[in-house]
Amino acid sequence: MKTKKRKSNELPVAHHKAMIETLKTRFEKNTQRHEGVAWATVEATLMEQSDKMWSLSEMERTGGEPDVVGRDEATGALVFVDCAPETPKLRRSVCYDALALAFRKEHKPAHSAVGMAEEMGVELLTEDEYRDLQRVGRFDGKTSSWLKTPEEIREKGGAIFGDYRFGRVFVYHNGAESYYGVRGFRGRLPA
Repeated sequence: MKTKKRKSNELPVAHHKAMIETLKTRFEKNTQRHEGVAWATVEATLMEQSDKMWSLSEMERTGGEPDVVGRDEATGALVFVDCAPETPKLRRSVCYDALALAFRKEHKPAHSAVGMAEEMGVELLTEDEYRDLQRVGRFDGKTSSWLKTPEEIREKGGAIFGDYRFGRVFVYHNGAESYYGVRGFRGRLPA
């Protein structure tokens, strides 16, 4: 499913308020994901950076259930990640990137993970970020998520993805043009 890019990333006031309430409820329900971070800090950050609310709304709309999982090591910014138990439904059955999408001659998927993420204003998780996410919960027990692929792998036509099976995080490789009904991607948004 292709998301539409908006001319303005401003949410209507009512939608903005509803998103804040959704995020607050999730934040308070899952305190293990963000130890040492107070909701007041999150809310103040979102009020100062209202442009991030549109991306969070897109994460929510596509089934990601975004939540704070810590701070960016380089900038100190709060980091929101899709925390839905399984990779978001409306972001599945996508190949890795635009090059992979162009490579497919038959049975093309509707979109690519990297392209969708860019349209939403988010980034794919790196392998390390995916492993860190698994420390605050269990994700992708039945699905898998494309991960930001190192250039040396992508140059050879591959891409990496991860899942959680048998009590462990696994990271695998596949052709970047492949797509499956249970593989999507998780977004990351520093705010």
